[in-house]
Amino acid sequence: MGTSHNPVSWHADYTSSIALKYIKRGYTTLCRHGVTLLLVPVAASLVLELGNMYQTGELTRLWEVAKQTDLTFNLVSAIVCCSVLLGVLVTMFLMQQRPVYLVDYHVYRAPDSWKVSRAQFDQICAATKNFGEDSLQFMSKVLHRSGLGDETYAPPSLTNVPMDLSMSASRTEFEHIAFSAVKDLLNKTNVQPRQIGIVITNSSLFNTTPSLSATIMNHFKMSSKTLNYNLAGMGCSAGVIAIDLARQMLQLYPDSYALVISTENLTYNWYPGTNKGMLMTNTLFRVGGAAILLSNKRKETW
Repeated sequence: MGTSHNPVSWHADYTSSIALKYIKRGYTTLCRHGVTLLLVPVAASLVLELGNMYQTGELTRLWEVAKQTDLTFNLVSAIVCCSVLLGVLVTMFLMQQRPVYLVDYHVYRAPDSWKVSRAQFDQICAATKNFGEDSLQFMSKVLHRSGLGDETYAPPSLTNVPMDLSMSASRTEFEHIAFSAVKDLLNKTNVQPRQIGIVITNSSLFNTTPSLSATIMNHFKMSSKTLNYNLAGMGCSAGVIAIDLARQMLQLYPDSYALVISTENLTYNWYPGTNKGMLMTNTLFRVGGAAILLSNKRKETW
């Protein structure tokens, strides 16, 4: 006699984790703004009650009674203390830092035509005829021990022989990376370019006029009121510094979006000499970039 079994679903149940996520967010919001939520109705009730007492004349009668007795000084002291306390609470409410939210981000991925293997890279370096045998062996050794695989990317300006190390080729590399990353990010978040209030770019060595941040603003036709900052010469810490700068700017400008673009330029950083310390950059760095969208808008909380 056969036994029946209930069908087992192998699909993950995400409903509990999603519910827990929103419960945590709600609890965090309540803890962060609990004092404000408590004081606002108390202050509003106090103002309404004082207004009602003024309209009915109770405040005037209270003052007359205080003048006829010895309560004048105590009443004035109480009013001053209450006013100072209310002023302190209002100041705390107005001076509190605005929360900054990560709306979304997009990491650039180069097209497959830019893909270069380690063997291809060795061949390209040898074909340039800019390096001696010692330099070629050093770069190959570093490359094969660096952990980089055969599916990394380099711009056509470096993979074509002869290499094109011009400013035009460097700008083309930057525009291809930055424009693609920003476009995909804006499409993902449904944010219009003219809604962006702050643009920050960071690239250590490649800096042009007009600046990289202005180039992005002009390409996407952002508002003339958009603030833009171009960070340079800060090395690998520039990405973190750019995010912190965006956070600080969002403290000053309410209801805004901040766009951060972080990348490095391989074409402009290529080194054709013999200094082994500088040859390291030729082997360890590949094409990459990211666009990050931050905001202090309340609607981005959820």
